[in-house]
Parts: sequence; C-alpha cells; structure tokens
Amino acid sequence: MSTAAHTEPQKYLDPALTFQLLDRVPQPEGVITATYVWIGGSGQDLRSKSRTLHGKPASAADLPEWNYDGSSTGQAPGHNSEVILKPQAIFKDPFRLGENILVMCDTYDPQGNPIPTNTRAPANVVFEKTKDEKSWFGIEQEYTIFSVDKHPFGWPKGGFPGPQGPYYCGVGADRCFGRDITDAFYRYALYAGIKVSGDNAEVMPGQWEFQVGPCEGISAGDHMWMARYILLRLSELYRVVISFDPKPIEGDWNGAGCHTNVSTEAMRNEGGIKVIEAAMQKLAAKHAEHIEVYGQGNERRLTGKHETAHIGQFRYGVADRGASIRIPSQTAKDGKGYFEDRRPASNMDPYVVTAKIIDTICL
Repeated sequence: MSTAAHTEPQKYLDPALTFQLLDRVPQPEGVITATYVWIGGSGQDLRSKSRTLHGKPASAADLPEWNYDGSSTGQAPGHNSEVILKPQAIFKDPFRLGENILVMCDTYDPQGNPIPTNTRAPANVVFEKTKDEKSWFGIEQEYTIFSVDKHPFGWPKGGFPGPQGPYYCGVGADRCFGRDITDAFYRYALYAGIKVSGDNAEVMPGQWEFQVGPCEGISAGDHMWMARYILLRLSELYRVVISFDPKPIEGDWNGAGCHTNVSTEAMRNEGGIKVIEAAMQKLAAKHAEHIEVYGQGNERRLTGKHETAHIGQFRYGVADRGASIRIPSQTAKDGKGYFEDRRPASNMDPYVVTAKIIDTICL
C-alpha cells in the first residue's frame, strides 16, 4: 500500500496565460466561432459547444442546425441519442471577442418535435398568441457565490459573519464580497448585447443580484439564460462556484429569488392600474399552479419571513416586499405601470415563468 500523501488533482490552469497566448495569435479573417448554448436535462444546467463558421450570419435563421449526444445530458436514450439544436438568438462573444458569437438554442428530436426539456418552444407559442399585448419583463436574478470547497464566499471558516444589515448594497472589504466577478459580469454581459439594467450586493453576505430588462416576450428568457451562461463562464476564471439555490444557507438568512416584473401595453397606458388589479385576481386564482413551476426548493425560501410571503398564501400590496406581488408605489401614484411577482425562485426557468404569467393574465 502506498504511503504517499494524498494530493488533490490539478483542476485549474492559468487564465492569464491563456489570454496572453490568444493575444499573440490573431484569428484568421473571414472565420468566426459560434458557441451554441442550450439547457441540459435537469432544466437548470447549461451546456455549450463551439463550431467554426465562414462568414458572419445576419440572424439566427442563417445559422445551421447542429446536434449533440443527448444520452450524456439526460435528454435522450443511448440507442437514439441525437438531439437537434436550433439557433434562436445571437449574442456577441465577450470571451473570444472579434466577430465571434454566442448562440442561444432550443432542443428537438430528429423528427422536429421539441423534447420535454425544451421550455422555450411552448413559451413562444404563448407569446405569439399574445404578441398584441406587448408584454415587457424585467427579471431580478439573485445568486450566491461559494468558494470551490462549497464555503460561502467571504464567510469566516468554521463560523458565521455578523447578522444581516450591513451587506445589502454595502461597500467595504468587511461587508462586500465578490465585487470583482460581478463587475466583470456586468461589462461582459453588456458587451454581449444582453439587456442588463443594473446590479447590487444583496442582503446575505456573498449574495448578489443583477437585473435584465425590459425585454419583450420570449427575448426575456433568451437574455436571462445567456446572462447566466456568461456568469458561469466567468466563475471558471475566478475559481468560484455560482449557486442559484433558493435557500443556499439555512437559518436566519435571506433566500435567493428571481423577482419578475411584468407590464403589458394596457398596464402602461392611462388607467392601467385597473388592468393590474384585474391581473391580481387572475393570479390569485392560479396561485398553486404558479408555485409548481416557480423553481425547485422554493418552499425552503417562501416561509413568510425574510421579505417573502408564505408559499401557501397569495396577497398583493403597494410597496410591500412581504407580499406575493408588489405593486410599486410609483405605479399606484401614476395609475399605470407594472407589478413585481416576488414568488419565483432564483433557479426558476424564465421561459416557463414569463409564459405562465402571460398565459394567466392574458389568455
């Protein structure tokens, strides 16, 4: 039996060296790389692979379909494993720069049918039926940073930080942890063409939020999924783990949500507050249905504490962050605007949630 000391296998290379090498060798003219991105079998994991193209496509429709081994992602059996990728939205690639692109795709079987984990296709049906509503979404993505050993980033080893209070929108080395990656993400996402509208440190130390929107219809899901992809790619460089768990730390700590702000054209017009109030009644009647698709593990977060309503209750209120749905005070004052659904968990599928809301209030 070997008596050699156990050592961890090498997991990380030097990203600075990688960028240095890339700078030395220019990419040939007329050639681009397209990184196809899709949602994996869990409904929460993202996958990607790249291919070389000759010439820049004008739109997603100009890109070729591709395929992958669905048996390796939990989306197809081994004896019939081919899953088809259909390009749906193009973004600039902030990692490879130049004319290179990121491509948001959805997934189909070889006969052209959406596979069960393709949530974009049914969502798009809802948005096509309701396109005259001109639905806008602003989605607030909360997430938590962990070290690679799964320890909350910035927390003392073997202990806890001070109580919540100083960390929300905080500044300073003793209360703000992880700003490097959030600043990098903000710039990379903007470069990619994602409609990032802001970010902030959250209530629990090591937890952050970015906002995407306003986006119309299906594009809200495209932008949010690609934003998550860019954040996860950056976590490889910073050697941290990004968690979208809705209650990453048990106890007296805030959970992580994905608050979804919603507005139709009728809500934005004069007298829109009446349309919003009518939507509240429709959402109340379908509360249980919405909770079922608002994220896994959400019951650990929606306890009625930590700025949440209880999962078993539905209520709305003006400027009430303890309600299921908050109507902003400015919306109440103006008599028009939008509402914020505070129920979705941080790991929710934005295709599912946005389509579910519009289906309930418009169809």
